[in-house]
Amino acid sequence: MILLIVLMMLIAIEHLGIMAMEIWGRPEQQARAFDLPVEYTRQRPAQISFANQGIYNGMLGILIIASYWLVHGITLITVWQMLLVFIMVVALFGGFTATRKIWLFQLLPAVLAFLLTL
Repeated sequence: MILLIVLMMLIAIEHLGIMAMEIWGRPEQQARAFDLPVEYTRQRPAQISFANQGIYNGMLGILIIASYWLVHGITLITVWQMLLVFIMVVALFGGFTATRKIWLFQLLPAVLAFLLTL
């Protein structure tokens, strides 16, 4: 259980970091992080889109952390499983549509954590 908690908190921190990059990152940082042309990341519509994506990632991180303090036992595991399935689906889609790096940095940790919940 300790390993699962540590991995879940790392996943939460990762999603808070992704949120920070998407909301407050410089266009050059966003371009590098997401394998996008910097000309694209400088555009106002792209910045708005990043900010909206950032809210989702931030809420995922907050929900993982908050659920640890608010629910216990099998309910905690069930909540984490639901959040991990959400992360896995989104990461799988993101790997196909944005950059394959998402599979390494988001999908793999979520799959490992999910397996630890079983």
